[in-house]
Amino acid sequence: MHRPDERAVPFFIENYGLMNQFLPFKHPYPTDKKYSQKVAYFSMEFAIDQALKIYSGGLGYLAGSHMRSAYDLKQNLVGIGILWKYGYYDQVRNGTGEMDVLFLDRQYNFLVDTGIEFKIQVNKHDITVKAWYLPPHVFGSAPMFLLSTIHPDNDYLAQTISHRLYSNNTEAKVAQSILLGMGGAKLLDILGYNADVYHLNEAHALPAAFHLYDKFGVMDEVQKRLVFTTHTPVEAGNEKHDIHMLERMSFFGNVTLSEVRRITGTSDEVFSHTLAALRMARMANGVSKIHGEVAREMWSGYDNICPITHITNAQNHLYWHDPQLDEALLNGDDDALDARKTELKLRLFEVVADQTGKIFQPDMLTLVWARRYAGYKRADLITRDLEDFERLLNNTEMPIQIIWAGKPYPMDYDAIGTFNKLEHISKRYPNVAVITGYELSLSKIMKQGSDIWLNNPRIPREASGTSGMTAAMNACVNLSTWDGWIPEFASHGHNCFVTKQADLTWPEGIQDEFDRKNIMAVLENEILPLYYKKRKKWLAVVKNSMKEVVTFFDSDRMADEYYKKLYKVGAKKLELA
Repeated sequence: MHRPDERAVPFFIENYGLMNQFLPFKHPYPTDKKYSQKVAYFSMEFAIDQALKIYSGGLGYLAGSHMRSAYDLKQNLVGIGILWKYGYYDQVRNGTGEMDVLFLDRQYNFLVDTGIEFKIQVNKHDITVKAWYLPPHVFGSAPMFLLSTIHPDNDYLAQTISHRLYSNNTEAKVAQSILLGMGGAKLLDILGYNADVYHLNEAHALPAAFHLYDKFGVMDEVQKRLVFTTHTPVEAGNEKHDIHMLERMSFFGNVTLSEVRRITGTSDEVFSHTLAALRMARMANGVSKIHGEVAREMWSGYDNICPITHITNAQNHLYWHDPQLDEALLNGDDDALDARKTELKLRLFEVVADQTGKIFQPDMLTLVWARRYAGYKRADLITRDLEDFERLLNNTEMPIQIIWAGKPYPMDYDAIGTFNKLEHISKRYPNVAVITGYELSLSKIMKQGSDIWLNNPRIPREASGTSGMTAAMNACVNLSTWDGWIPEFASHGHNCFVTKQADLTWPEGIQDEFDRKNIMAVLENEILPLYYKKRKKWLAVVKNSMKEVVTFFDSDRMADEYYKKLYKVGAKKLELA
């Protein structure tokens, strides 16, 4: 078995003549002693800033907040990602208002060319990888390295590996995993950054585990270093591929197929990425308490998997909050809170007017549904009985305004169909809007400018769902089904509103109708009367939400907990509950 030279950095300098500030890499700022372990955090996407288009949705928002909190806490952590030439996609409309996608070539003058170039194998061919660096001072994040195959030595097919986040082509997706995992692990060797922990945010970077096995030769050394976060609460949603295709594409690096089968316990021809990660890591985590329970149950029938704890997702309060709202809350000034909320609503309504030609009113309760369009998230749920929906919209005594936003996967035609359905519905009503461009900037505007944040996934499909956390930080009250992070936060009528739980043994259509009726009942019988007729009580709910979300759902807590529960070698001895 191949063993890379342990003197990777001097070997690289000697053979390639490359000497610069990155070799060997030293953390660019002093780190806190309690976070001294070196951690390399691998993620396919990072939502660091609106200007850096290398994210699609929730996974990236989580990773971005993690990088910001790692910087704020001065943790000894670096991020490893991919520099996507065309990002995810730009969401646009065609002439009828229906959704279309635009892939735009991106250029960034704030990324540093490290000068580091190296080879990885994809499909048994050498591919040149170039490493770019995002310094911490640019956006206030942990130091990050972003990999690219855009290089003149590569043919066009090789260059497309880093073209688009989440390609719909199976072999392209596998190649992207090789770039992130194998490329990222090799880069760390070149940098001389001997990470104590390799943290895989989802199984996309799994080839890094095979690089470690090739490097050390024994699973104990791999498991000592490898930890894994799973985000998908349904087994069918976890990636599986033909094991021979993966071998042909160099997914396992230098590790032979027979050895791959032995160390991952794969006996048939279908290779489960998540199951392999659970067997090669020493510790894994779900992303909410309920998701930890679901994950342990889901994988309980498999042998030799690592312990699965939970570390509830969170978002970076420092980035997401509005300082004037927080100041009004701290001073107990309800008038100032109301006045600032009105200003923020007007800012959101400028976007609505610009995109749709509709002018919304700041004194009306404004409900928003905004996240990735996906079947289980049920964006159109409250519209499925148009008679009920119209009754809600036509209530002149307690009026409501509704806004939808979100980006489906660009090839998810069912989800795009939901967007288009809602777009056509919105044309019938002056108080309904569907807007495009749901990225970091618009996400912040919508959370700060809305009164109710609607979250209605089909239980238990939402592993965490963090958008409601940042809404709550900005004087917006959650209305949600009992899923994801909500059970760890919610007190109905005190800091948010939650619906009754459907019987999960019912057919999906029956569950959907049960949830729809309960959402409408809470809206019409509790939320609207509170907003319009009991203003002080409404503001009490708003303020409780703002105060109580920060105590646990700021990502500083999450980043600290990762060090305590996941990164320490003895962490697997901790309680899993």
